[in-house]
Amino acid sequence: MSEWFRQAADGRITLTLHIQPGAKKTEFAGLHGDALKIRLAAPPVDGKANEALVRFVAETLKLPKSAVTLKSGQTSRRKVIEVQGSDIASIAAFAAA
Repeated sequence: MSEWFRQAADGRITLTLHIQPGAKKTEFAGLHGDALKIRLAAPPVDGKANEALVRFVAETLKLPKSAVTLKSGQTSRRKVIEVQGSDIASIAAFAAA
């Protein structure tokens, strides 16, 4: 299992992400220490980057936005997201998308 995601006993999966807002396009950018780096086209203003991140994760995993929750890091580049309704195989393929 990778260090950037963990599965809880109840099936919820926690992702540790490093975010680069204001990029040219939204995409995965590999690992950044113990986190998965994601570049977001959205600016880090008024929560737009956080909204774009939740939408990007949900769309990539083919889940509704309500299944993806930003748990910590609302004003930080390092964020922790919780995902419900996915599996480890989908999460492992997440970075390769």
